[in-house]
Amino acid sequence: MNWAEPVGFAAAFLTTASFVPQAWLTFRTRDVSGISLGMYSAFTLGVALWLLYGLSLRAWPVVVANAITLALALAILVMKLRFGRRPPG
Repeated sequence: MNWAEPVGFAAAFLTTASFVPQAWLTFRTRDVSGISLGMYSAFTLGVALWLLYGLSLRAWPVVVANAITLALALAILVMKLRFGRRPPG
């Protein structure tokens, strides 16, 4: 194993772990007012495409990071769709 794979796994861990606090806070508070639906929709699609890319290359740091990030991003996106509607008036 060369130096690139451990660096990839370290980067994957750090970038994926950065989503955990946002997901946890959103689960706890149900407050999605500061989350952009457009941004999270585009981001989630982008992560899904990165996952497909990683799978096609068998680049495991990319696959692992994006699989976990996709699950977290989807959870936040679903909460935005579910809790983000404001009552009329």
